[in-house]
Amino acid sequence: MVAADFMAGGLASISALFFTNPLDVIKVRIQLQGELAARGAHARPYKGIVHAFVTVAKNDGWTGLQKGLVPAMYIQFIVNSIRLGVYNTAVNNHWTQTKKGVESFGLGLFWGGLGAAMGAYVSSPFIMIKTQLQSQAPIRVAVGYQHKHRGMINAIKQIYEKDGIAGLWRGSSGIIPRGTLGSASQIATFGKAKELLREYNLVVQPELNSICAAFLAGCVVTLAAAPSDVIATRLYNQGVDANGKGLLYKGWHDCLFKIARKEGLYGLYKGFWASILGLVPHSTLLLTFFDELLALKNKYQMTL
Repeated sequence: MVAADFMAGGLASISALFFTNPLDVIKVRIQLQGELAARGAHARPYKGIVHAFVTVAKNDGWTGLQKGLVPAMYIQFIVNSIRLGVYNTAVNNHWTQTKKGVESFGLGLFWGGLGAAMGAYVSSPFIMIKTQLQSQAPIRVAVGYQHKHRGMINAIKQIYEKDGIAGLWRGSSGIIPRGTLGSASQIATFGKAKELLREYNLVVQPELNSICAAFLAGCVVTLAAAPSDVIATRLYNQGVDANGKGLLYKGWHDCLFKIARKEGLYGLYKGFWASILGLVPHSTLLLTFFDELLALKNKYQMTL
């Protein structure tokens, strides 16, 4: 029933998405605010999370808080069905355990990261379109390059007609490190935290054990993935010239060095609080839903 594991991962992620997508919109706007400008030397239409929520709702309407939701659903289903499916396959085959049968944090990192890298690359076109749709705003509160898409299908058509298949995977070099770091740390922490909470008799009730472990995993993934998340947003959203080359960044490393040089360490952690408010509950909901779906699958199998 490996296919059911992959399906469970995808459905769990979509269930969590509806609650957390507004924070993703806020995060993208803040990450693009003051792009390649020194701190304090640029306009700040978004002055914090609460102010950003009000600003988006006021200028884009309440539906603006769910911009990019459709491609986000594709992303979550593709990424999480692959990464959670790969990881659960590894767990079921004991590939995440040492020879002594102990859950290995390192092996968990490897299998979590491998599945995420695969999922991130496959879903890269949708991640780019989601980012570009979420950044679109009225001129008075616009940040970053403004793409003129009228929705996901229109965006795919525009990008393909201009730059072909390669254009749809532009910026994928930025999402693979982000996906690998984030997923590896999230999944490995989740598995190890569940084990430790049970071992030390801290939280043994199954559902509560999953929720607590997922919360801890969300905190870890936010810290680990924040800089690469900013880089991925910048690479995906930048404009391109007639040859399909980025107007601001040549690639992942060029983006990293330019942000660090012009915006400082602060620039690499822009949108951090929006990320932690979005990723921690998303991680908690996602991994809890995933555990529950797997429990239902196993219960069904036992009745056959």
